[in-house]
Amino acid sequence: MTTITGLTGVYDADGGLRGEAAYVLGHLLGRRECALCDLTHGPLRRKSAWDAMAAALPVPFALAHRNEVDGALAALVDGALPCVVADTSDGPRLLVDAVALAACGGRIEPFAEALERAVDDAGLAWPGARRG
Repeated sequence: MTTITGLTGVYDADGGLRGEAAYVLGHLLGRRECALCDLTHGPLRRKSAWDAMAAALPVPFALAHRNEVDGALAALVDGALPCVVADTSDGPRLLVDAVALAACGGRIEPFAEALERAVDDAGLAWPGARRG
């Protein structure tokens, strides 16, 4: 079974001052949506519930904006944003897609459940998980 070594969430938004401002303005005007942004951030700052959930995982969970990824990761997520990618012993794999992220409605508990389902459905294993 392939082991997860890390997770990367990729926002459907650009990083940097200009990218962040464009997203916030677009979001306020109802023209921009990013279900991963809704999961990780409240109106003013990052959600402490997100940080607690991510810290409880057995692997690191990195977050990146679409303009901050390149190479194989950029090719993998092209047209699939926002999403969560599993870094595995066999290379990166798309794990949670935009539809599944949107279904969480910005709530952490449904995301944690969707993440576990996605890991199981993909036949992946967390580090230290018993193999049977």
